[in-house]
Amino acid sequence: MKIRFLADYDFNAEIVDGLLRRESSIDVKTGFDAGLQGVPDPDLLDKPADEGVLVTHVHRTMPRYFAEFISQRQCPGVCIIPQRLEIAAAIDELLLIWSASESEECVDRILYLPL
Repeated sequence: MKIRFLADYDFNAEIVDGLLRRESSIDVKTGFDAGLQGVPDPDLLDKPADEGVLVTHVHRTMPRYFAEFISQRQCPGVCIIPQRLEIAAAIDELLLIWSASESEECVDRILYLPL
């Protein structure tokens, strides 16, 4: 099954927009569409369990939250993208993951971009 992405609420919208412009068939939901406004970082992992791989810029605390989360239940995965990464590079990396991977390959994994 193809990977679906869920961008957290504070994720750079230009990356999401560019991703959809480059590949309109990609399944990516914004944090706004998923109702993630005001959701604390540890609770972000509850949504992707239903929506897809969480895409976030939260690199300091998310690995710890993720480890705690997967000790209790399964997670579709997390992609951590540094805010300093150029928008075009972030889009390229997400497209590569989407085109070359299946959702099962990301389960209970953190992917740090760039690869």
